Amino acid sequence: MSVLKSSRIWLTMGVATMTMLVGFATAGLNAPTQAGADPVPAYFYLDVGASESLGFQPTPDTPHGVPTDEGYANDLVAHEAARGIDVELTQVGCPGETTTTMLNGDDHCYGGVDTQLAAAMTFLSDHQDEQGIVTIDLGFNNIRRCLHREIDNEDCVDKQLSDVRTDLPLIVQSLKSVAGPDVTFVGLDHYDPYLAFEIRGGAATEFAHDSEHVMDRLNGVLQYVYSSSDVPMADVDDFFDGKDRSLVTLTGVGSVPNNVAQICHLTWMCASGPYGPDFHPDDEGYSTIAESIEAVLPAPW
Repeated sequence: MSVLKSSRIWLTMGVATMTMLVGFATAGLNAPTQAGADPVPAYFYLDVGASESLGFQPTPDTPHGVPTDEGYANDLVAHEAARGIDVELTQVGCPGETTTTMLNGDDHCYGGVDTQLAAAMTFLSDHQDEQGIVTIDLGFNNIRRCLHREIDNEDCVDKQLSDVRTDLPLIVQSLKSVAGPDVTFVGLDHYDPYLAFEIRGGAATEFAHDSEHVMDRLNGVLQYVYSSSDVPMADVDDFFDGKDRSLVTLTGVGSVPNNVAQICHLTWMCASGPYGPDFHPDDEGYSTIAESIEAVLPAPW
């Protein structure tokens, strides 16, 4: 895993100077062209969301994770570069971001009246004449607080899903209202990291089964919102084989459902300390998410 060094820093500013965590990645050179031909145009990629949007992964010194240059946004830029498409990445995500903090602030990155939404809208306003892509990765942190200490708090889930159903359309429409005509939006659903608890047995297995129901409800809300907003959704859960219960052999564990094995393989949930358990994807997991995004991108992507 390649972890960003000190060249990537947290920038804390007001809206005028935009408080945000920004990561820039240059995805190679334009594809070679014949003499006199127009070069392949450059695109922007605005990556909106929480810690997963920043490629967070645990390290021995920071078990809760740090941003890396191995996230799905970085992978997508690299994939497009291999196809001769030059994409410049801008990340404005914030660890722990919910749909509510996205609208109202009060998160770990944006202070006072500043919000990630305002930063993203400012970026899009400044790039209206350009072609680009915007990915929106929100919703998981809303319900994560409801699945604490292996307990499924149904009242909490109902409240948080209601918030997502109310907040996310406002976020999507706000972003689309300031985006140029050549901007493509993609929303993301979420895999269920809590499936990994199934290998523990007993009450933990019951919790894992409960979490499937909760994550299905979340993904249903996300699908409804994005579809209603004419935004394609990357089916991350499907790419993680989230519904495949066929039995496979997991090294060191034995026979388990494939969706459980995939969570162990594509995230840090089954890793021992200091790396896990951690619900963030590993390198291969982020690459898989990038593939799910590519699957719904229209031409020329």
